Amino acid sequence: MGLISNGTTIFDAGAISAGAGSVSFIKKITASADSTISMVHGASNVVFDGTYKEYLITWNCLHPSSTSEPDFLINFRDGGTDYDAPKTTTSFRCLHNEADTQELFQYYNIDLANGTGGQLLGLDMDGDADACISGYCRIFDPGNTTFVKHFIIELNLTHDSPRADHYHIAGHINTTAAIDGFQISRDAGNIASGDVCLYGIS
Repeated sequence: MGLISNGTTIFDAGAISAGAGSVSFIKKITASADSTISMVHGASNVVFDGTYKEYLITWNCLHPSSTSEPDFLINFRDGGTDYDAPKTTTSFRCLHNEADTQELFQYYNIDLANGTGGQLLGLDMDGDADACISGYCRIFDPGNTTFVKHFIIELNLTHDSPRADHYHIAGHINTTAAIDGFQISRDAGNIASGDVCLYGIS
């Protein structure tokens, strides 16, 4: 059943109208002690190609399996089998601790300079039972074979201080090859719980 307002369909059959465009749900993966969470175009009903000009990747309350300052990463695949597409990025963060004795806004060097490793999604997350990381990545026109592919990441994590750390990361995937998949992983250990979702925006 759809939602219609003033003759305009707002929500119907898994798609949300966003003015001139729409947001279409593609896939959700729920973590359960997984070393990685990956989505690849054409596998398990995943669409991640030129079908949409923009894709939205969300991660909701990802919780680590270990307590020793776990770090999460995201990486992309450019047609091979490895998640090693070269990326150039920049980042900044703001933070505020629970004791109200620390606040900060700064450029924070977790940047990549045409690096093929995963892009860090913040640093030194708390591994306690109530800690998690949530955020999103917008990637633009990953199926394009003429230009590099830009992306924007925003996230919040529970730091082990404890405090709230908010990150903004952006950059480009430095290849004209189509990007056909992405992967979220840990630097060590597994992803105990939480979910990752993929949406197409048209």
